[in-house]
Amino acid sequence: MSGQQHEVTFRFLAQPTDVNFGGKVHGGMVMKWIDQAGYACAVGWSGAYCVTAAVSGIQFVKPILIGDLVSVRAKLIHTGTSSMQMAVDVLARDLRTGDERLATSCVMVFVALDKPDGKPTPVPPWTPRDDNERHLQEKALHLLELSKSMEKLVDTRGAGND
Repeated sequence: MSGQQHEVTFRFLAQPTDVNFGGKVHGGMVMKWIDQAGYACAVGWSGAYCVTAAVSGIQFVKPILIGDLVSVRAKLIHTGTSSMQMAVDVLARDLRTGDERLATSCVMVFVALDKPDGKPTPVPPWTPRDDNERHLQEKALHLLELSKSMEKLVDTRGAGND
């Protein structure tokens, strides 16, 4: 049933195959996990096939080490007509000490597509339920405006480079 799942959390152990030469989980692997959790949340909300349209403000705050319990949490924070914005946090917990830290965070935009044509299709609207969700939605709307401003800037610069 679409429209029911607005948050998804993936959990797993960071493995030796996930790390770079420095012994820490490499950014590409973290980005893969982020995309998977965001996709699951977008499909769970929309009930449609979804594609990643944008990833904004990705910040690698703390390293993830082999043996850390990794939690990737994707949470719906805004819907458009066919798009959904997700706030994604990646947390790493040292199982020996129980210490948990924010490792990475970002905002993702997914677009729902219909099956026959692969064209954007409407998604159920999402309404914040509390002050925290309203605050997250305000951030999402601010990011949308920044993104539109950046697109205009890129279009303006690119126009004279033909």
